[in-house]
Amino acid sequence: MKTLCLAAAAVLAVVSPVAAQQAGDLTLGLGLANVNPKSDNGALVGGAVPISIGDNTRPQITVEYFIRDNIGVELLAALPFKHSIKSNGTEIGTVKHLPPVVSLQYHFDATPQLKPFVGVGVNFTGFFDAESKGPLADDELRVKNSWGLAAHLGTDYWINDRSAIRADLRWIDIDADVELNSGNIGEVEVDPVVAGISYVMKF
Repeated sequence: MKTLCLAAAAVLAVVSPVAAQQAGDLTLGLGLANVNPKSDNGALVGGAVPISIGDNTRPQITVEYFIRDNIGVELLAALPFKHSIKSNGTEIGTVKHLPPVVSLQYHFDATPQLKPFVGVGVNFTGFFDAESKGPLADDELRVKNSWGLAAHLGTDYWINDRSAIRADLRWIDIDADVELNSGNIGEVEVDPVVAGISYVMKF
């Protein structure tokens, strides 16, 4: 009987519910994010130069403060991403960017450990260190900053009441004007899906 009671207590400890996120809670997430632009990024110079932008993976950090039970405001930040810019398979440049996002999110209590969430927010993407290459190597390339909306969904698997593993996806609206030698040559539609995985800590 004693053995049975100990076994039952162990099972209850494993499946005991994790408390819902409550007003005043603060979470910190550390992980990796892959920014994968959509496949067709538009064309420059009046449609004569089709553009393809490559993906990149970098460390990311998220901070979320819960203003009400299960409702949080999250800031996404990361180390700078660097993307290759190609046209018809030839690299014509590279550019770096930072895409911070502020989102309002709702977290569901699906199971004791599994907590899905959805969110909507605003993104500012700052482009810098643009460098022309290949046939444009002697020209000055610039990609201008962008504002847009963002959508977010994911799930947290809570290991205990203070730590979780997170998998998430974001879609970010990024449309940026491109200049060559100070003249506007069109707009690129980046519109990436951002896939992330993080370790989340609650304070």
